[in-house]
Amino acid sequence: MSPREYDETDVRVRPGKGSRPRTKNRPTHADASTGMVVSVDRGRWGCALDGDPDRIIVCMRARELGRTPIVVGDEVSVVGDRSGKTDTLARIVRVADRRTVLRRTADDTDPYERIVVANADQLLIVTALADPPPRTGFVERALAAAYVGGLTPVLCLTKSDLADPAEFTAAFADLDLPVILAGVADPLAAAQSTLAGKVTALIGHSGVGKSTLVNRLVPEADRATSAVSAVGKGRHTSTQSLALPLPADEGGWVIDTPGIRSFGLAHVSPDDVVQAFDDLRDAIDECPRGCTHLGPPADPECALDRLTGHAHRRAMAVRGLLASLSAAPTY
Repeated sequence: MSPREYDETDVRVRPGKGSRPRTKNRPTHADASTGMVVSVDRGRWGCALDGDPDRIIVCMRARELGRTPIVVGDEVSVVGDRSGKTDTLARIVRVADRRTVLRRTADDTDPYERIVVANADQLLIVTALADPPPRTGFVERALAAAYVGGLTPVLCLTKSDLADPAEFTAAFADLDLPVILAGVADPLAAAQSTLAGKVTALIGHSGVGKSTLVNRLVPEADRATSAVSAVGKGRHTSTQSLALPLPADEGGWVIDTPGIRSFGLAHVSPDDVVQAFDDLRDAIDECPRGCTHLGPPADPECALDRLTGHAHRRAMAVRGLLASLSAAPTY
């Protein structure tokens, strides 16, 4: 057999990488508009351009952001089609640093933190005085999350026609916690003045009247409501967080969050909670290492016990929060 003759068709040349060098420079997006995230739904984000509720556009997350979490309340930079017309889609290219963050975990052993809301000024803790009965443990956990996250907590009591709020609110008196009544029979003036001009996140158990309150504050919201189940627990009616603009003469936003049945705080330490209070922050510098600030017998040398007057009363109230965090959660 004669040897085979080769020609140019037998040559295999590996494709080159091209002569154009790859650059590490990325677009600066100098023409990007700013916006506030008002809704999240299956990979699409609703954004209010310049915080204007009349300029809502739909956005996707730019590829360069990867899996960067974007939540309601985030301040973002947006490029692309910002006309807001049907079937148009802009891109979120930057997420600004968050001023405040409301976080929670599934339980006290879960290492994964879930960001509920970003950049809210206040946390309105909505609690019913009856049906379902109020749970001090949930309020204490919500307070701890607010203090650590930089939000100002406000206790909002609903169904005030069914029970006297005095006994329940007495537990939080030394925390200087603002309290407002917002049952269906109560005037809305106190709630409206508290929320005006601010971004406020609402949090509460299912069935406490949170969606009913939102519908009173923002009549066009039309948030779903439901009755309390036979076992005294509410049914979930808000299934995802949504920012809603308050009337123009008041200004501000309310962020309605889904009803919560668990509020884990695995990411919160005792020092985190105490350091949220200016009049207690310096005191714990004198505590021994590893102090949990719970006092005797666990921490017989805790510096909080040496405080006097109003600071001591506040320290004891904060110690109550810490005790609730260390105990098995009751929601």
